[in-house]
Amino acid sequence: MAELKTRPTKVSPASFIAGIADAATRRDCRTLMAMMKKATGAPPVMWGPSIVGFGRHHYVYESGREGDCPVTGFSPRKGSLSIYCMAGFRAVAPLMKRLGKHKTGKSCLYIKRLEDVDTKVLERLIEESVKRKAGCGDACG
Repeated sequence: MAELKTRPTKVSPASFIAGIADAATRRDCRTLMAMMKKATGAPPVMWGPSIVGFGRHHYVYESGREGDCPVTGFSPRKGSLSIYCMAGFRAVAPLMKRLGKHKTGKSCLYIKRLEDVDTKVLERLIEESVKRKAGCGDACG
């Protein structure tokens, strides 16, 4: 079985964020960091070179594949902020309708800027995801 690339590193999340060229993205990342720290009670940790993660979730698939991933996390990607380990979206459909401009993947939420969404709704989505701790493996493996 191949070794997972996405695992905790010793890189400082604050240094990683400070190195982001775009000031608005840096500001959004600092806001996300505060939201996720509050929701998990865990400090931020770099997972791989570009994911700021919070907490640790161990997953095991029916295939036997297993690993660890953050309970929640985010990454400032070129076109959007990727918010990871959202435990699916069906259970939070009413909140998703109120979120604002976004896209979704299997366990990822994509937002261009925090100003495009209702941050109180986003905070609730993160809290709900943390409570359910599911769906992380695909995003982080």
